[in-house]
Amino acid sequence: MIKLMADSTCDLSQEIVERYNIGIAPLNIEIEGVNYRDKVDITSDDFFKRLPDMEELPKTGAPSPEAYLNIIEEAMTEGYSEFLCICMSSGTSASYQAAEIAREAFYDKYEKTDVKIHVVDSWSMSHGSGWLILKSAQLLEEGYTFEELVAFNETHKKRVKHFLCVEDLHNLTKSGRISNTGALIGSLLRVKPIMSMKDTKGAIVAKARGTKKALNYYVEEFQKRYDPEWTNFIIIGYSNDKSIAHELKEKIKLKTDFLGDMHIMQMGVAVGTHVGLGGLSLFFMEKENM
Repeated sequence: MIKLMADSTCDLSQEIVERYNIGIAPLNIEIEGVNYRDKVDITSDDFFKRLPDMEELPKTGAPSPEAYLNIIEEAMTEGYSEFLCICMSSGTSASYQAAEIAREAFYDKYEKTDVKIHVVDSWSMSHGSGWLILKSAQLLEEGYTFEELVAFNETHKKRVKHFLCVEDLHNLTKSGRISNTGALIGSLLRVKPIMSMKDTKGAIVAKARGTKKALNYYVEEFQKRYDPEWTNFIIIGYSNDKSIAHELKEKIKLKTDFLGDMHIMQMGVAVGTHVGLGGLSLFFMEKENM
């Protein structure tokens, strides 16, 4: 049997995680001197309520290799023998490296084993890796083998398109995800930077003056870019304001020809630490050579 695994930055809903029995290794969060496990010891809602009053940004840390190993060994007792682990981009987190260390440690411990483990550097953040995991779960239901799932992820992972905009650039600046100059310009001009992934890291790809124009940019780019062969669903992410996510969903319904599923999912604590309040994201697979 094939077991899907991920770190908690995939930000998939609990419903999806339980439906497909996905193993999640939580990131570690330090908030005002107290350690938490992402989505285990603290919920997203609790975190975003507390965020405005925090004097310092929380510190985030990758899952330990032991967290991955524990998932593998527990799943083995349930009959799983093939493990596909899809991690946050190695350019923004050590989660992928921790999973690779766990894989190596497993084979050191079990020298004679038929168990297969493959770790994917998703080149994605948040629901970007979540999109790959959910798609892999659907393909698994369709009968894909372990080797076919590995090939799908390694072949197409760079085509998972990200769009992210935020209300306030403060968190992105303090966490080093955007320059102080960019933050200052954005604050003065009330410009929303729209970010995507480039070469494993986040980069500003456009700027919009206000939420309405940002939403219009999302819709126009989605219609132009999405690959109908692979994009049978999209994920709309939000940090604390779900109403903006619903507004984007309605605009996509009205202004594009997309007829697939649209999942609205909240960002977790680890991702929310860097995104801050007012975050809105969109994920899908884009056409080749875009």
